Amino acid sequence: MTKRVLVVLSEFGYWGEELVGPIEAFDAAGYRVTFLTPTGKRPVALPPSMDPDYIDPPLGRSVTTADMARRVRELDASPRLDNPLSLADLVPERPYYSAVNHLRDVEDYNRRLDAAISDLVSSFDALVIVGGSGPIVDLANNERLHELVLGFVAVDKPILAECYGVAVLAFARDLESRESILQNKHVTGHPKEYDYKDGTGFVGVEFNMGPPPYPLEYILRDATRPIGRFHGNVGKETSVIVDYPFITARSTPDSARSGELLVQTLENGLRRYGW
Repeated sequence: MTKRVLVVLSEFGYWGEELVGPIEAFDAAGYRVTFLTPTGKRPVALPPSMDPDYIDPPLGRSVTTADMARRVRELDASPRLDNPLSLADLVPERPYYSAVNHLRDVEDYNRRLDAAISDLVSSFDALVIVGGSGPIVDLANNERLHELVLGFVAVDKPILAECYGVAVLAFARDLESRESILQNKHVTGHPKEYDYKDGTGFVGVEFNMGPPPYPLEYILRDATRPIGRFHGNVGKETSVIVDYPFITARSTPDSARSGELLVQTLENGLRRYGW
């Protein structure tokens, strides 16, 4: 049967190649791809990811070829990203503990949550969380998305996360245990050396955050302890890690490879790669 992949995108800007790379691999494999955003708003690529003349400050060079910029612009302008699913419409929000009828509200929440996650997880073979700066805003600490991630983990289905999308995995935790799902796993992600010192920007807001609000590397190092490990692979052109059920990609040049490895995971049962 045709595999189905659910791709999660920020509404504050995704990095173009980090979407193009994986979905081109999925298209080549004949997979059906469905897009989802936090509220159903159409996602938009970050402008620098469509500009081959943009120089990435930490790397001191362009990270987007002219050909990739063209492919990103074509996808971004196409109707393919129109009408994504809305996470807010599909997954309920946990009530505050200060709610007047908290116990009844939590019972109702859990009933609706179990049904929603069961439906989504049974409908898709894999989950993908695309990177860029946007996920810092509306994906990393999105409790609805955390529940979706936990649902895929519970049924042992693979999850691919790229760049700052990997932060979602670090924060997706069972509310009772608070333990990281990355505990004892090997992952990669945006290392400290790749972080901006200034100019972290987003789509739809006139706001320069300066540096990212958190060092993802430090979070991932803590989350993977005691016997797991964060692999920055600084000085190497690419960094993709498979420690099932997670496939993690460091940054832009790892996008195509991460998509290919998810295909290998689904087709050939790949469980370990990259360390």
